[in-house]
Amino acid sequence: MGAMQAMSLAQDELLDLDTQISIHLRSNHYPPVPNEMVPVCIEAIDKANEGEWEEFITLPEGVSWKGEPAAPVYAIVEGHHLEFWITEEELD
Repeated sequence: MGAMQAMSLAQDELLDLDTQISIHLRSNHYPPVPNEMVPVCIEAIDKANEGEWEEFITLPEGVSWKGEPAAPVYAIVEGHHLEFWITEEELD
């Protein structure tokens, strides 16, 4: 159900991106991902769509990735299942 809901949210033209991602993070993850991650996820989506998969994004205070205060775009996209908002293909 999570993938279908994410796909539907990504195609919903009535909801802004902030709302789409907020609903996705709270409804399709257990435990729900806090709303503090919404701007991080949106930045990751933007960078992924620009092909910047290796760029690091600073995480909110108290959040870390492998003990680090920043995470690469690819890890944020994969970890938060943001693929339905990505329009650029990852290059190998």
